[in-house]
Amino acid sequence: MPREPVGSEHPLKVALVAVGVMRRVGRQARRYAARVTPDEVAEYVESLALVKRKGTESRPAWYVHNRLVVRLQDPTTLVIRVPLSGRESLLEAYPDSFGVPPRMEAHHKVEAYLDDAQPEAVRAAIDLAWDMQRR
Repeated sequence: MPREPVGSEHPLKVALVAVGVMRRVGRQARRYAARVTPDEVAEYVESLALVKRKGTESRPAWYVHNRLVVRLQDPTTLVIRVPLSGRESLLEAYPDSFGVPPRMEAHHKVEAYLDDAQPEAVRAAIDLAWDMQRR
């Protein structure tokens, strides 16, 4: 049985890296989703009824009835207002996409990490926020 040359990568791993399913992290490879951009977030949120954009150019926020739906905290992090009842299911279903820092534990909010977030996860959280705030 032929041996692979020292230092070579498994062909499947190389193919997965090439198509964006895995990336190298030290000596380990891990799965990751396509990056979600702030422009994609803006386009999606602004397509929802009753949403108004506020904030600044560098830190935009979107509201329904003057209630926060989502805010761009920095170029790679969103703050999304979600019901506490839905927050845990988001965290369980998409652990790489969302987190709750200690300062937000008592609030109806999650952080979405755009570099690692799955686009459908971000849309699901925004939908929860929009539904909660439009009532």
